[in-house]
Amino acid sequence: MVAAIGLLAAVAVKPAPAQKVVAVTIEGVVHPITAEIVGRAIQQAERQGAQAVLVRLNTPGGLLEATREIIEKVVASPVPVITYVEPSGGRAASAGFFILQAGDVAAMAAGTHTGAATPVMLGGGQMDPVMQRKVQNDAAASIRSLSGKRGRNAALAEQTVLEAKSFTDREALESRLIELVATNEADLFGQLNGREVTRFDGRRQTLRFYRPQVVEYDPTLRQRIVTAIADPNIALVLLVLGALGVYVEFSNPGLIIPGVAGAILVVMGLAALSVLPINWGAAALLVLALVLFVLEAKFATHGLLTAGGAVSMVLGALLLVDSPLPEMRIRFATALAVTVPFALVTSFLVTLAVRARLSKVLTGGAGMVDEFGVAHTALAPRGKVFIHGEYWDAVSSAPVEAGARVRVRKIEGLTLRVEPASEEAGGNHE
Repeated sequence: MVAAIGLLAAVAVKPAPAQKVVAVTIEGVVHPITAEIVGRAIQQAERQGAQAVLVRLNTPGGLLEATREIIEKVVASPVPVITYVEPSGGRAASAGFFILQAGDVAAMAAGTHTGAATPVMLGGGQMDPVMQRKVQNDAAASIRSLSGKRGRNAALAEQTVLEAKSFTDREALESRLIELVATNEADLFGQLNGREVTRFDGRRQTLRFYRPQVVEYDPTLRQRIVTAIADPNIALVLLVLGALGVYVEFSNPGLIIPGVAGAILVVMGLAALSVLPINWGAAALLVLALVLFVLEAKFATHGLLTAGGAVSMVLGALLLVDSPLPEMRIRFATALAVTVPFALVTSFLVTLAVRARLSKVLTGGAGMVDEFGVAHTALAPRGKVFIHGEYWDAVSSAPVEAGARVRVRKIEGLTLRVEPASEEAGGNHE
């Protein structure tokens, strides 16, 4: 009897199993690979039977299509999604505000802010008033739908789109744009433990975070690489290094390694830029820079064309990705650091190549044209000449005495066409 009571007591105090939470971080600009990472994290949470997915937000915004894709994945998630703006000092601006509102639970850390979700035209251009009104109304309807369905202040959320309003964590909480303000993740899970949430499809679900076990989503190698090179500054470096490698291969056929490495870098750079808005006028400036570098080797401009090419490349790099978001633009320091060495190296290589092509051939039969030799026998008009340490059959355009200097004008098979050398001709090349 005593043993049975002890067994029951042990079962009664046995701790509840830890609830698993899959965490994924959205940091920096939102782009297509971000949507893929969020989707994979949700799939992992479903496979592992996780209690929820925690989406950490610290972003200035990003691409509209990628944001819509993330929202679709969050709304359709079979596992509750908690969107949480952190760390302190972080933000969920523009596209980040849309993702924040998509979560089953929206929370912010102390000292964070969100909002400013007015759509802007990537590429730095200006939308005409009609198009701007259409885009804003579409975005406003989207945010009203999200916020209203989640039971939040849809009217105020709409103002972040129409009036670009922003809110601190406390203002967002008091205005019912979010459900919680949490100091850290432990505080967040503590406040959510036992809380009932209404899913997007209307189902009610109670969250249990008695002993939450946070499992970080581990991006694949491909996702890590694409995320890293999606930075336009890195994309520019890849393109420039790739172009240099390809040029070295064309200048010195057979090296193989520079050509292969350069092609790979160019493809990676183009892949990174493919998800970003490209200004084709800026791309034309980059092409102009390459043309000026080549022309510098052909014309003696004392560096003027090289300087013009460097300026053109810097301007092209700065304007290549002209986005309203500073994080999506190429920094001046990066453009300068890439352009100056590239200009110097390219000009040097082009100069060497052009000089090599224009220099006189010094080997083989062609190397004897315009060279001087000595008539071994009298040429009247045929005979033999001694040149480059060899005896050649020769035909002279005028009679030449034995021992006199001759000049090679043409080569026909194994016979040289020569002429008498003038008195002021260069030294003997016997």
